Amino acid sequence: MAKKQKTENVTHVEETEVNVTPVMETPKPKRKDPVSKIINDWEIKDRIYKLSGDKQPLTHWFKSKGLYWFDENLGYEREIMYAENQKSVFVDEMKGDILRGRIIFRNGILVVPKNKVTLQKMLSKYHPQSGKSWVEVSEKKQAINDLEFLNVELDAMIMARQMDVDLAEAVMRVELGSKVSEMSSKELKRDLLLYARTNPELFLELANDDNVVLRNFGIKATEMGILKLSSDQRTFTWGSNDRKLLNVPFEEHPYSALASWFKTDEGMEIYSNIEKRLN
Repeated sequence: MAKKQKTENVTHVEETEVNVTPVMETPKPKRKDPVSKIINDWEIKDRIYKLSGDKQPLTHWFKSKGLYWFDENLGYEREIMYAENQKSVFVDEMKGDILRGRIIFRNGILVVPKNKVTLQKMLSKYHPQSGKSWVEVSEKKQAINDLEFLNVELDAMIMARQMDVDLAEAVMRVELGSKVSEMSSKELKRDLLLYARTNPELFLELANDDNVVLRNFGIKATEMGILKLSSDQRTFTWGSNDRKLLNVPFEEHPYSALASWFKTDEGMEIYSNIEKRLN
């Protein structure tokens, strides 16, 4: 008897290629600084003026008429004044009735909006006290200065965080003296970070100074009485017999001078002598 053969129903699925179009990211537009509007070589913007020397009197008045400005193109002095209803500071260009304006700084500051172009030009270009009694505050320049300072501060903080304890002690000893010897490592690192934040430029100068370890060495020797530094900080002597070793050059930090001197032939001998005593 013949066996029945089972047949399987097989469904054939044809494979088709699907073309997937990659999604292109829209490039982000680059940020552009706002374009300043300039009319007749003058940038239209609000301006701030402050008294020189950071003076901040409650009110301070300046002359706004009876002044003269030398016109190099015409070859003679022209009378100038500030008038609120005129488009020019030159008296010979004024028309009609003249409403004289006043120049008054309050708390050391004078804010002049962009629609007061005549007053701005008077303060920035023509008034004889411009740049002497007051200066214009540049917000863009101030922002650049702030950014530069923040970058320096960040560099100093990063260097302070990564600095080993021995070098940290050398840097801070220059500033704190013998107090460093009484500080724990955590106190030292804390004060180092604070110092880097408050005095970033000076910190970086000390941290990158090849002589900082030699200065630290000299300070330790002085603290232990091996060396003596005169009260006027101008002379180093031996602690045992007061024999003069070094005269500090005028306006130079005494321990910086000592560190440089340690590199001379005479100084190297003294350094070796002190090193034996410290050990």
